[in-house]
Amino acid sequence: MTSTAHRPSVLFVCVHNAGRSQMAQGFLASLAGDRIEVRSAGTEPAERVNPAAIEAMAEVGIDITAQSPTVLTPDAARTSDVVVTMGCGDSCPYFPGVDYRDWVLDDPAGLGVAAVRPIRDRIRTLVEDLVRELSSDPAAPNP
Repeated sequence: MTSTAHRPSVLFVCVHNAGRSQMAQGFLASLAGDRIEVRSAGTEPAERVNPAAIEAMAEVGIDITAQSPTVLTPDAARTSDVVVTMGCGDSCPYFPGVDYRDWVLDDPAGLGVAAVRPIRDRIRTLVEDLVRELSSDPAAPNP
């Protein structure tokens, strides 16, 4: 009998989908490859990704220039295993059975790259922890 492993799906959500969620998406795609499906969206998407976020990510070798802000849809949240919110508060839809996490991070909007670096570095740490969690053997006992 052949079994197919479930590929977890993560959706990063912030208001403008131009900084925090884009950086998180970039890190998760880089760290997990195709082992984890990753998307990002915003409740009020900006017209373009924050240039300081693009520059900060380029400094660590991750190119997010091709990404663009996307509007959050109920279906995107409903079909995700994990929804990570970053400052969207009550404007994020809630669906039973979806694992919601709220990452408290400063908003990089209007900040220069020097101020975005600590936000980027915190996002990397949180994403690394998420990758470890989602990549663990589901049959392994929890400590």
